[in-house]
Amino acid sequence: MSKILIIEDEAAIRRVLVKILTEENDSYEVTEAEDGLAGIDLVKKEDFDLMLCDIKMPKMDGVEVLEAVKKIKPEIPVVMISGHGDLDTAVNTMRLGAFDYISKPPDLNRLLNTVRIALDRKELVVENTRLKKKVSKNYEMIGESPAITQIKEMIEKVAPTEARVLITGPNGTGKELVAHWLHQKSDRSGGTMIEVNCAAIPSELIESELFGHVKGAFTSANKDRAGKFEAANGGTIFLDEVGDMSLSAQAKVLRALQENKIQRVGSDKDIKVDVRVIAATNKNLKKEIEEGNFREDLYHRLAVILINVPALNDRREDIPLLVDYFTMKIASEHGTAQKKFSKKALKLLQEYDWTGNIRELRNVIERLIILGGSEVSEEDVKLFATK
Repeated sequence: MSKILIIEDEAAIRRVLVKILTEENDSYEVTEAEDGLAGIDLVKKEDFDLMLCDIKMPKMDGVEVLEAVKKIKPEIPVVMISGHGDLDTAVNTMRLGAFDYISKPPDLNRLLNTVRIALDRKELVVENTRLKKKVSKNYEMIGESPAITQIKEMIEKVAPTEARVLITGPNGTGKELVAHWLHQKSDRSGGTMIEVNCAAIPSELIESELFGHVKGAFTSANKDRAGKFEAANGGTIFLDEVGDMSLSAQAKVLRALQENKIQRVGSDKDIKVDVRVIAATNKNLKKEIEEGNFREDLYHRLAVILINVPALNDRREDIPLLVDYFTMKIASEHGTAQKKFSKKALKLLQEYDWTGNIRELRNVIERLIILGGSEVSEEDVKLFATK
């Protein structure tokens, strides 16, 4: 059933609209509201697939209703119903997000055609939103251990918010996967996620990389250049290995978080940015603060939510699942048949000391697939899974 809400103060027009819609399609479930306030109350309580709204009404006019609905449930297409003298206002409502407008008295074919198109569009919007919320297979988080289950549950709670997140854990544990899950399950998933590896950028270049620069700011600055914060505007910036950032860059990041403004290197002009910041580190930032390497005020800005990703040695029960995942992925990459691992081989892998965590496991699995037998055995693991 497609649920349609009609907000119209004239009872006769409501009856005409209900009659047209229900006679056209018995899958239309039509609800009526006699004024804007009543309509908004219904929108808050129920889910509608389409709304038809008069412009001139007592208590609250159609423009105010439209603006309110777009804040409460922006995905609902709103078709405005306008009298002859309301056409200028009707056109203005299109700029405010209305799907279309229909003049009174409503033309039967125009009304039904608009309703069908609007409902189809709503279905597409919902499907696109659902697909965006699905995490790409490139960033799957494999595991059913209590630690991984807890992280997944926390992501579900935190992702839809604007809260900044600090992800901690040893190298190779998959901190970037958590960052991607947070972005792709957020309301910013339609925007860009920009990744910055702070450890890989020389300290003298990190500020230019993050905030951009203007021509002549330094010797090799031949033209104006936008930074990563500007590139991530409307989306997410992931500051990986944030513990390696210089103190000077930390001060500028702190300002960006406090004021939602940045300045390109060599410029005093403020640029507004709307960016969600997710950071990750393998360092103990509290120890870095004690040693004067990291700003305490920045730490508290970044660590609104803390997510710690455990070492593989602390979630050994996930190793068989990870082996299955990597064998399937590697076989697909190499264009070969997927190999099986014997129970003894899996048990031995679960006993291994995984100092390199998931990254090391993936490399070992690839080595065993290439060098091992048709079924990877315990002997293969002993031979080829050595450090």
